Amino acid sequence: MTAQTTAVEVNSPSSEFRTYVESVLDVLSATPDRPVITTADGRQVTAGEFRDDVHRIARELAGWGIGRGSTVSLLSGNRPEVLTARYAANLLGARAVFLYQGMAPETLAHIAHSVDTELLLVDPGLPDAAEGLLAHARPPYVLSLGPGPHGQDLLARAARHEPLPVRGAARPEDDWCIRHTGGTTGVPKGVRMPHGPYRDMLAFGSVGAGEPPRFLACTTLAHVAGNIADATLLAGGSVVLRQSFDPGEVLAAVERERITHLWLLPPLIYRLLDHPALAATDLSSVRRISYGGCAASPTRLRQAYDTFGAVLFGGYGQSEAGHVTVIGPDEHANLPGEGQATVGRVIPGVEVAIHDELGAPVPAGTVGEIRVRSGQAMSGYWKQPELTAEVLRDGWVHTGDMGYLDTEGYLYIVDRLKDMIIVVGGHVYTSELEELLLTHPAVAHCAAFGVRRPDAVEEVHVAVVPAADGSPDLGGLREFVARHKGEMYAPTGLHLVTEIPLTPVGKPDKKRIRATLGS
Repeated sequence: MTAQTTAVEVNSPSSEFRTYVESVLDVLSATPDRPVITTADGRQVTAGEFRDDVHRIARELAGWGIGRGSTVSLLSGNRPEVLTARYAANLLGARAVFLYQGMAPETLAHIAHSVDTELLLVDPGLPDAAEGLLAHARPPYVLSLGPGPHGQDLLARAARHEPLPVRGAARPEDDWCIRHTGGTTGVPKGVRMPHGPYRDMLAFGSVGAGEPPRFLACTTLAHVAGNIADATLLAGGSVVLRQSFDPGEVLAAVERERITHLWLLPPLIYRLLDHPALAATDLSSVRRISYGGCAASPTRLRQAYDTFGAVLFGGYGQSEAGHVTVIGPDEHANLPGEGQATVGRVIPGVEVAIHDELGAPVPAGTVGEIRVRSGQAMSGYWKQPELTAEVLRDGWVHTGDMGYLDTEGYLYIVDRLKDMIIVVGGHVYTSELEELLLTHPAVAHCAAFGVRRPDAVEEVHVAVVPAADGSPDLGGLREFVARHKGEMYAPTGLHLVTEIPLTPVGKPDKKRIRATLGS
């Protein structure tokens, strides 16, 4: 079956609501000759070209039946088309789902199938990843973001349309995306993120990042970098794309492109600080370095403050709860030399409460579960009503994270109820790693746990009881895990033990394991 080739009139029912896409397109239309995207190979895309591409792609997608309630999944690197195609899908009222590079093919296929993907868009520069995905699942339609071996060329087909404006069809309650909380081959949690809060949130995404901001996207546009790209364009700024993070290339790009804004996970900040080219790099253009996503070392944050100046913006958030706290540039000067770094204070319009295991509020300084009430909260988990009811209760998101508020209102994260390990690239769910390892013939029993290094970066470790005839080694287990779950799940440390200690109720005693083996 092929799509219609004639232009399709796409209109939304009358409504005062305007999507974030329409707001961005308005900004682009005001200065159509202004460069807004610089690709990894140095090509520049003007505001007018970007706007026209969104409308052309929207008309082409409409010809394939994409509209409100449709799911468009994207498997792509950092290229302009991943933004224009996502904007086009959202403009039509379809939801976007991001398939992360580095996940195992089975994981990608499971996610694509679970969200009822109607149209899969693939990057022709990722033929192996696309081939692996399509070997396990094939959505009704597959198109390529340029000439490639998988599907017709979406860009060539879209170029035949006139760039006539397409009115937004989405409503505030419609999903703009479903974001998955981790790479799993079981039942991943797809977080439904509605249009209304997202549009409002973008207004704050480039505060302090320069006028106009110039953002370097050196991590995947499928996650936070994509959100900041949206905020940058909405603020009248421009985006410079890199395909991946390389500290030397990032430093060179900051100087060459006069970058004002970077988003980095803390371990990536450390890599910049440790790079030999740092001392000779002109960083005078940088106005904001946003960070988050995992624990950060206060010692290294102080080093970053001393190196980059008062430009650090940290914070805490969840896909389920939205943006919760912020710690601003000047506050980094007061971080402790050791111990734990705060994730800042609660932002306006958000409420945080700390409760014990019985659901009672606890006083300042006491650790409990963090609960959040916010207009940014998810609509729920995709097709998991029981889990949604468990996490969303009485207007509060039960985050599963453990922390405390001090007497000045600063939030500290100390642990997680949910047994997962936060690594660069995503979340490792220990139960799923353990279930996989138990299928290995050399493993009789195992327990996976996170070990936090001195710089606060977490690593995946496993304690393994060998099978009677088995002799597991770290290299072999890493290769086995990477093949089935992706590199993100591959353990860094292997501990051979005679037994796995258990709690009184018979569960693996992770605290004891970590205390004994994780040092």
